[in-house]
Amino acid sequence: MDCQPGHGRLVYKWLNNNQQCLLCDEHADQSYPLCSACEAELPWLDERCLCCALPLPINGMLCGQCARRAPPFNQVEVPFHYGFPLDSLISRFKHQARWPLGRLLGHLLGQWLLARFDDGLPRPDLLLPVPMGRKRLRQRGFNQAAMLARWLGPQLGLAVDEHMLLRPHETLAQQDLDARQRQRNLLQAFTLVPRARVQGRHLALVDDVMTTGATARALAQLLLRAGAARVDVYCLARTPKPGAA
Repeated sequence: MDCQPGHGRLVYKWLNNNQQCLLCDEHADQSYPLCSACEAELPWLDERCLCCALPLPINGMLCGQCARRAPPFNQVEVPFHYGFPLDSLISRFKHQARWPLGRLLGHLLGQWLLARFDDGLPRPDLLLPVPMGRKRLRQRGFNQAAMLARWLGPQLGLAVDEHMLLRPHETLAQQDLDARQRQRNLLQAFTLVPRARVQGRHLALVDDVMTTGATARALAQLLLRAGAARVDVYCLARTPKPGAA
């Protein structure tokens, strides 16, 4: 496996022997470049909202927002909360084009999802990466959600469609806005390609981090209005509620 799908010459080869851990540089005693000790120390998300995966003090509950009003998506599946060192790994993947780190994180997400499918989570018909605006795509050079989806597809045995969802209107960067501003910022930000095959299908959105969930809500509403039967969300990490520990 390589960490640069569809981009010609390989810059990194995912070997199954003599690998070093990408976190501590020690020998990786696994088939991917992460040692068991570092994997155990990652910020695994245990107690969470049953629907949106917001970190909670105890497990098996809905958060206040989901209890008051069910979101348009059915389930958020995420293995980690957005804490050290995962926050640094995601940032280096997104903003410094450290693709090996993104490839590793995508593999861990895939392992998580395979275990959840074994536990009875319904498998989707299609993976849809969250689209990026043209201006931001030119600036960054790649869409990290699309790369994650490309890596997840073969691992999960699922098809990926990078072109069904469009973001024709440039919006402000979501990380610079509060929850209410994020929702306003995304009004009419997304659309579907003409004649998109959505009717009756179970679709899963792929992204790197969920913060307020505004992007996932906007896209899920769009897909449900077009006739989707179910929309789930797969991402690497979930942030806590602002002000929470």
